[in-house]
Amino acid sequence: MLEITEGAGGEIALAGRFDASQVERAKGAFLGLQEGRTVDFSKLDYISSAGLGILLAAQKELSGRGQGLRLIHVNGHIRDVFRLSGFDQIFEIV
Repeated sequence: MLEITEGAGGEIALAGRFDASQVERAKGAFLGLQEGRTVDFSKLDYISSAGLGILLAAQKELSGRGQGLRLIHVNGHIRDVFRLSGFDQIFEIV
């Protein structure tokens, strides 16, 4: 199960598992963003290729406006997934 919450400052926090079963929920949260956002991964346990695809689609939309997603608190395993897929070159990961 994936939890997606938005903080007062517009930060998006993810918790749980971001996999194919959660794609429709995630589309609603990420696709159509009008401005760049910080995404907190501190409580995210897992991300699948489907989850990566949603983030990539959002990043593409935002980059057309000169903005993007900034990922924070990414654990070692998920950071490895981003690095191995080359997504660490697409996203700002702090």
